[in-house]
Amino acid sequence: MSSATRYNAGALCFRPSCVPCPVPPAKPKKDSPRLHPRNRNRNRYEVPALVARLPELAAFVKKSKSGDDTIDFAQPEAVKLLNRALILHNYGLEAWDFPDKNLCPPVPGRADYVHYMADVLRENHYGQIPEGPQVTCLDIGVGASAIYPIVGIVEYGWSFIGSDVSEESLASVEVIMAANPMLQGKLDVRHQTDGTRIFRGILEPTTRVDFSMCNPPFHASAEDAIQGTLRKTRNLTGERPQSPMLNFSGIAKELIFEGGEVKFIQTMMRESRTYAKNVFWFSTLVSKQSHLKALYHELKTIKPEEIKTIPMGTGNKSTRILAWTFLSKEERKEWREHKAAPASKS
Repeated sequence: MSSATRYNAGALCFRPSCVPCPVPPAKPKKDSPRLHPRNRNRNRYEVPALVARLPELAAFVKKSKSGDDTIDFAQPEAVKLLNRALILHNYGLEAWDFPDKNLCPPVPGRADYVHYMADVLRENHYGQIPEGPQVTCLDIGVGASAIYPIVGIVEYGWSFIGSDVSEESLASVEVIMAANPMLQGKLDVRHQTDGTRIFRGILEPTTRVDFSMCNPPFHASAEDAIQGTLRKTRNLTGERPQSPMLNFSGIAKELIFEGGEVKFIQTMMRESRTYAKNVFWFSTLVSKQSHLKALYHELKTIKPEEIKTIPMGTGNKSTRILAWTFLSKEERKEWREHKAAPASKS
């Protein structure tokens, strides 16, 4: 890694006028103290309001030990309905659904990733978050739910490219866009026909992307995925299930990559060198702290100018964003002047 390489560890509150954030309840959400300050899901879930927006959720409401309304998180259907209600209530979508076999994204944590990357962009934009369609983001593995583009479009008005190896997932995203005018014209879905490639076949030579983002497949095999689901179920219920219900369901292409998360990200890193001038910031989630050593080693071989490791966490779960850029200070200045995107007041 060059001597110019810098390591940073890591962000005010912006509310778009088109979709105002609901008035926060009086009680703080005690089980999510570490969500980003701009995250609309920071406060305790207003279960009655969520049920009013999505009545099907009512069947899974129960009382917690403290007497508050809560959701049965051990039930995959309940988890999906809760996240659907959050999207409809907090982000103003008219409809949001996808096949049950697909991964159900936890909205609060996914929104955090978007907000932290907004903070990264702010560093090269006079200390203000750039807004509007001039900002282009690449979601690698957009999935069937398009959660990252939804949050980025609603919060900041950004444009997105959503790539995926699954044509079925992309068809699901098309249905979501058709049902929500606010997304139309702001999300371009692209099929990745080669499952061994990340950027090739998706980005054109002249494409400029302000950042790429990815929630990589984190299992190396089907057996690994099943064992992971068993562990999650035990943590939620304290019971040892005989057959796993695939909560956080996920089809094979979303959950499994030969070699697991580390191999997938290493593949991304090697390929990113070819697109060093097309993408300002490359980024990915890293699910385990123990994976960072191998990934830092890989970064040394491709020699980026700067690396960031940004910790995130919701409740009992901790994760982190790993981001890198190949652009020099002069190239960053040129990028900013070329993009000339309007900024927020945050």
